[in-house]
Amino acid sequence: MTTTTETQIRRGTGAEPPVKRPLIRRRAETDRVRHTTRTKALIITGLALFTLYSLAPVWWLIVSATKSQGDLYTTNGLWFADMNLGQNLQQLFSYQDGIFLRWMWNTLFYGFVGTAGMTLVCVACGYGLAMYEFRGRGVLMGCVIGSFLVPGALLTIPSFLLYTDLDIVDTPSAIIVPSFFNAFSVYLAKVYAEGAVPPELLEAARIDGAGEYRIFFQIGARLMSTGAATIFLLGFVGMWNSFFGPLVFLRSSDKWTVMLGLYSWLKVKSDSSVDLTGMVVVGSIISLIPMVILLVSMQRYWRSGVTLGSLK
Repeated sequence: MTTTTETQIRRGTGAEPPVKRPLIRRRAETDRVRHTTRTKALIITGLALFTLYSLAPVWWLIVSATKSQGDLYTTNGLWFADMNLGQNLQQLFSYQDGIFLRWMWNTLFYGFVGTAGMTLVCVACGYGLAMYEFRGRGVLMGCVIGSFLVPGALLTIPSFLLYTDLDIVDTPSAIIVPSFFNAFSVYLAKVYAEGAVPPELLEAARIDGAGEYRIFFQIGARLMSTGAATIFLLGFVGMWNSFFGPLVFLRSSDKWTVMLGLYSWLKVKSDSSVDLTGMVVVGSIISLIPMVILLVSMQRYWRSGVTLGSLK
């Protein structure tokens, strides 16, 4: 009787046998493993497709740079034919008395000088907007953000008229000086300074008698080194790939950038002595080398951390 009553009570309370609980837990773990495996598979597939999409044009350039004029048009574009890279490089560097090397030097000079000035100006502006309280700061920041909405092409004619009055058209200053000012870099520096520079540290430096310039260069700039490296890299890539500005403001071919020079060859396409299309392909590969070197050399700024620079 007691046994029957206990059995009925157990049934009435809905108590489940303890054997089912490990089964439920095992099913949940199995579903979690399946979900994790499916997510990993989707992520890996997406990364593989993105890598293939990014590297396919570079692979085509590498393969095409090794081909002769005939093989460039008659063989498979994604695989090698007869190796002709040495002759292609010789033609590239000797054509028109080595004008390609001149274009490379111009692009490096414009890029480094202009981007270095832009990094200093934008980091200082972003630091000032983030660290100082002054009247009109919100309006000024609104103007900086609102300038994102203005297309650069709309400023071409006013800029050309201004540069004509200043007599800097067809000079390096027409490319370098405008690159000092970049609204997006100012905004990026401000956002980074708000998270990287503690106001308490600046107050402690002021109490110790440090001036504002000394605080910026010895504390603020070092704490913002990672952000400054990002701004420099983005600015240099933009300067290296710039095309519209040099096309409008530069007239002499010996002052062109490498992108404008390769475009001029691609527009002509052929010459009596060489195939300019093949030279454009080889020149495009050579123009990628400074970008790769810059990216590899600046990796340490992202690896070292933010506060490490301020302690040195």
